[in-house]
Amino acid sequence: MRRCDVRELGRMDYGEALALQEKLVAARQRGEVGDQLLLLEHPHTITMGRNGRMENLLASDEALASAGISFYPINRGGDVTYHGPGQLVGYPILDLREWKRDVGAYVRGIEQAIIDTLADYGIEAGRIAGLTGVWVDGRKIAAIGVHIGRWVTSHGFALNVNTDLSYFQYIVPCGLTKPVTSMAQLGARATVAEAGRALAGHFGRVFDCETGESAVLTASERGNCHDRRSDAPDGREHCGRNPDQVAEEAGRACGARRAAIRDFDG
Repeated sequence: MRRCDVRELGRMDYGEALALQEKLVAARQRGEVGDQLLLLEHPHTITMGRNGRMENLLASDEALASAGISFYPINRGGDVTYHGPGQLVGYPILDLREWKRDVGAYVRGIEQAIIDTLADYGIEAGRIAGLTGVWVDGRKIAAIGVHIGRWVTSHGFALNVNTDLSYFQYIVPCGLTKPVTSMAQLGARATVAEAGRALAGHFGRVFDCETGESAVLTASERGNCHDRRSDAPDGREHCGRNPDQVAEEAGRACGARRAAIRDFDG
C-alpha cells in the first residue's frame, strides 16, 4: 500500500499555506515527494476567486479590518469563501495516476471521507444532487474545491468543526444562499485536531493509502513548514498572488474534462 504523509500544521496563515502547497505540488509533479495530506486551520480569512462576484462579499474593507479578517484576492476558480479557527482545512496533494484518473471519483472520495468522519460523531451527512460538498438536512457542513494539474491535486476541503458561524455573515458562501452548519452546532464535541485524525483514517481507506500514526508529520518535524498554533493571534493583510494551479471551496464544478487541468468547486 502506498503512503500518504499527513502533516498536522496547526494554525497557518493562508498565504504561507498556499506557498507550501505550491511547493509540494511542484515536487510531487517531479516525483520528488510522495502523496501528502495537509491538515490545518487558518486565521479569519476571506478569499475571492478569479470568477468571484463582488456582490457576494457583503462587508467593506473597514468592516473586515474591524473584525480581524484577512482578505486574499487570488487567481482560482469559484467565488468567495471563508476560512477560520475551528474549521478543519485539508489540502490533499495526490498523484491520481497512482489511484484513479477520474476527477469526479476523486471529489466523491473526499466527500465520502468527510461523511464517514461525521458518522463517527453521530452526524448523518450526505450529498445534494448537482452540488459539491457535504450537507446535513440542507445545511452545508463541508465545502470542497480542487484543482488538478498533470494529475496532481491541490486544494481540497473545509469542514466546520466548531467554527464561529457568524463569520459567514460577511459573504454569500460559494455564491449560494443555502445555510451552513458545524459539528458543534449539531451537538458533536470534537477539536479540530481530533476531527483531523479521524478524517485522516477514513481518507486513507477511501484512497487506498497508509495514513496511520507512523505517517503523521508535524510542522516541527518539517523545517520548511511554518507552524501557527491554535492560540496564534489573528491579523489582517491583503495579498495578491498568482497561483495558476489553485482552487478551493466556492462556486460550482467547472472546467472541461481535460487531462492537464481540471477544477471542481463547491
